Amino acid sequence: MIPHRDMSVNNHAEVISRRQSKQDERAVSEVLGVVMLLAMVITIMGGVWIFLNPYLSDFEDNTNWNSASGIADRIEDRVEVAGNAPDGTGFRNTLAMQSTSIRSVQNVEHWYIAADFTPTESITLRTVNGTTLAVLAANESARSITIQSETNEFTSTLIASHQEVFVTHNVSSSHWMMVSIYGEQGQLLHRSFDITLSGLQIQTSLGQGEHQIVLMNNARAERFPNGAWDVTTMPMIEFDRMANNELRLSLLLTDIVSNGSIGTGSNIGMEFISQGPMTLFSGPSYNVRFLVTNVLHDVITPQYHETWLADYTIQRSAGTLDTFIGFSPYQRASGADGFSISSQELPLYFEVDLQRIEVSR
Repeated sequence: MIPHRDMSVNNHAEVISRRQSKQDERAVSEVLGVVMLLAMVITIMGGVWIFLNPYLSDFEDNTNWNSASGIADRIEDRVEVAGNAPDGTGFRNTLAMQSTSIRSVQNVEHWYIAADFTPTESITLRTVNGTTLAVLAANESARSITIQSETNEFTSTLIASHQEVFVTHNVSSSHWMMVSIYGEQGQLLHRSFDITLSGLQIQTSLGQGEHQIVLMNNARAERFPNGAWDVTTMPMIEFDRMANNELRLSLLLTDIVSNGSIGTGSNIGMEFISQGPMTLFSGPSYNVRFLVTNVLHDVITPQYHETWLADYTIQRSAGTLDTFIGFSPYQRASGADGFSISSQELPLYFEVDLQRIEVSR
């Protein structure tokens, strides 16, 4: 006899098995869906990041550049205040910096300035060597010479001659030297002054390299990564025609003395101490000449020349130099030998001041 099979039990087991299989399939589908969704989100986020990364990098670079420019502005303001202060006085200031370092730039710019103080004499000085000067007075009125530096001073008499008179001295200077020529009554006939100026460099890290700003003698030069140096602010020299038809030439020299790196960090304390301002030229002057050489880069000095000779170049092209008043080349038209003033016989008042500031941490 064949036993009776309970079909309801078997059917119930099959139903349970099918339900469990469907639940497993549904769970797997949900997991796969979540994984695919996460993969899609990650892919989209990666694409967005790749798309936005250059803009984020540029934004960060722009923030750092703005920070460096702001630091340069604040340093210039503090140098101006300290430069006008009495010798030995100053102040301390804290600067907030971001990806920026400050260091000294030594002996970056050299200036030579000369002028006569009488219309009846024209005096020329020539450096023979480190200890000898040649003095040529067109009207033979020079009677004494004084040579000064930051460390010592030398005085000697001069003989009247229509030829060069050679003066041997013991004045040595690696910073500045002033030569004054006096007449028979002790009146100042001529003065020349040459100085080597230092400044500060502000260096900031950008995405493509280093951005640099150099503050030197009230001028500012700037260079971006893989770019050329560009003079964004010229030295402080002004030429004006007054209401009484007199001319005025004003020049402010600024020397920032420091040793090595000022430092890096989020906050840097800087001390600005004045070494005392000096007045080098002040009064009616004749045969004014000045020569500047910048050694930061070969492109800096030509930019100075181009700016100062812009009006002269236009007037020369127009053929109107006979009425031109302003900066003109001393000898060669490029300005390589220095600059003079085309005054058209108008009185010229010449003033040169020197600010000396020591900067340290």
